[in-house]
Amino acid sequence: MTSTENIAQGIILLGAILLIVTYLTWLERKFAARLQSRIGPYWVGRPHGWLQPIADALKLLIKEDITPSKSDRFLFNLAPVWVVVTSLLGFAFLPLTASWVLVNIDLGLLYFSAIGSLIVIGIFIAGWASNNKYALISALRAAAQVVAYEVPLLLSLLVPAVFAGSLDFQDIIRAQDGHWFILFPVVGQISFLTFLLAALAEGNRIPFDLSEAESELVAGFNVEYSGMKFAYFYLAEYVHLLAASLLVSILFLGGPLGPFFSGGVWVAIKTLLVFLGVLWIRWSFLRVRIDQLMMLNWKVLTPLTLVNLLLAGLWVSLNG
Repeated sequence: MTSTENIAQGIILLGAILLIVTYLTWLERKFAARLQSRIGPYWVGRPHGWLQPIADALKLLIKEDITPSKSDRFLFNLAPVWVVVTSLLGFAFLPLTASWVLVNIDLGLLYFSAIGSLIVIGIFIAGWASNNKYALISALRAAAQVVAYEVPLLLSLLVPAVFAGSLDFQDIIRAQDGHWFILFPVVGQISFLTFLLAALAEGNRIPFDLSEAESELVAGFNVEYSGMKFAYFYLAEYVHLLAASLLVSILFLGGPLGPFFSGGVWVAIKTLLVFLGVLWIRWSFLRVRIDQLMMLNWKVLTPLTLVNLLLAGLWVSLNG
């Protein structure tokens, strides 16, 4: 494949992701409305508010862009771009069908994890450059949260890699032919649940959205941002959530494997189901305290994922 074809496919993939993420905001609002016996978006694009995401995007586009006079202007403007770019880069390594992936390398899982962890740099830059104490406190809390939950996240990701004997997404998918990794007794379920919890904490989703905590931090590390710069942070959150849902479908649910439909259809169905499960958690539980968040990580998830990884390695060694 030529470099021109790669660029063209990358542009198409980027456009598709942005369109999907735009309507994921609509899906969440409608899903939350149904859970709470409300209607949700309705009037803009009647009868179901189909044009509401477009209206929201246009509103953010025309809002005034304000940069605080005492902020670090370069870093202040860099932070939202950094966050959204690092969120989008991970999709280059994720296979969307059984045979198609934008960047196919043997260490795809490792590269995806490494790039995803760079988001925290943008968050810290945003809090620091804003010259706002609330934003700085929020950025420090977010950094502590993301760095801490990286440990159980990576340990849970290693379980499918151990079962497949590879860090290549294609090898992991092929290893699930006939038996998805989530169906492995105990080990598969623990790895799935711990990854989901760690991904929610990394993605700043309730019940783990401590970097916002409106009652304490006045909207969090992005409090000084407005207009499209604020929209970039909002976009990055949903891109991260979509990537996590897609990763779950690939590592634990067989990705494109399934009867009757093509691989891409199965990836879409499984990703949507995982995303709806995340939304159900988002609109069903209350926010935890920062001390509870850290105790859950260091006293429960990290030891549990370590033991789970050891069990996965033991199972492979005994059955290899």
